[in-house]
Amino acid sequence: MPKQRSRRALLKSMTGGMVVGLAGCLGPESSVSVLSAGSLAATFEDHVGPAFKSETDITVQGEYFGSNAVMRMVEDETKHPDVVVSADATLLRDRLVGTHTDWDVEFATNVLGIGYNTDTEFGSGMAAGEHEWYDLIRETDQGDIAISNPKQDPLGYRAWQAFGLAEREHDIEGFREEVWDLVEQVAEEPQVLGGVEGGSRAGAVVYGNMARDHDIPFEPFPAAYNFADPSLADHYATAEYTFEDGTTVEGRPILYNATVLDRADAPENGRRLVEFLANNPDDVLGAAGLATADSLPRAHGTLPDGLTI
Repeated sequence: MPKQRSRRALLKSMTGGMVVGLAGCLGPESSVSVLSAGSLAATFEDHVGPAFKSETDITVQGEYFGSNAVMRMVEDETKHPDVVVSADATLLRDRLVGTHTDWDVEFATNVLGIGYNTDTEFGSGMAAGEHEWYDLIRETDQGDIAISNPKQDPLGYRAWQAFGLAEREHDIEGFREEVWDLVEQVAEEPQVLGGVEGGSRAGAVVYGNMARDHDIPFEPFPAAYNFADPSLADHYATAEYTFEDGTTVEGRPILYNATVLDRADAPENGRRLVEFLANNPDDVLGAAGLATADSLPRAHGTLPDGLTI
């Protein structure tokens, strides 16, 4: 299973994919456990966790994996978090609402694009801006560009969908299949940008906040396939990814959502964290590189008593 470790934690010796917030190691009197999409690891460790602790004196203890893996862990009871956060709002609803919770809150969005290393031929071409990314990527060698594993993470299947939409947008016949054969699928999400940082890879298809976390140059895809514009939802839906079991996922705007599980050990702390995420977009989430649309935050289902957004 893929695991995401925060930049601060650097817990390379830990096994099982677990990452615990630094303050959580001290055994706080009041805490909340979070099982989150890996793309938000640094967001929680470096931004949300410290700010929430300062405001509420509640420590966030986080674990980070691909969103598909997160849902599976909740379903098979491998993990027992208070709060679950997904990088695909529909994924959480399809898998958990009605069985493990009755509601969720959408609180932020993101943008898809390419992070790159300027010391490589692909990266220097991106930085120069003289050629389009879709021309440059076709000149890379197999494995030069990384994507996340689609089986584990929406980031991976969004890459496939983006390549398909780009093929149509720029009228490049066979582009998606050509590029798919070139990219390297990285099972562990931390390594998607790890190779770019270390120079062993030229670039990676990532979210904007991830590139910002790693201080890597980033070129967002055009709105037609960056999944950042809610008004283009119908257009995004024309791109699909089909899993081996036949399940098909339509393209949709990137929307992060969160919920508190029915069996949470600290449900009140969980509700306070979700409320914090919904009501602090600029000071905390904006600083982490996320964005909010005019329609956010937005509730789905009936919120618990006392939770206001």
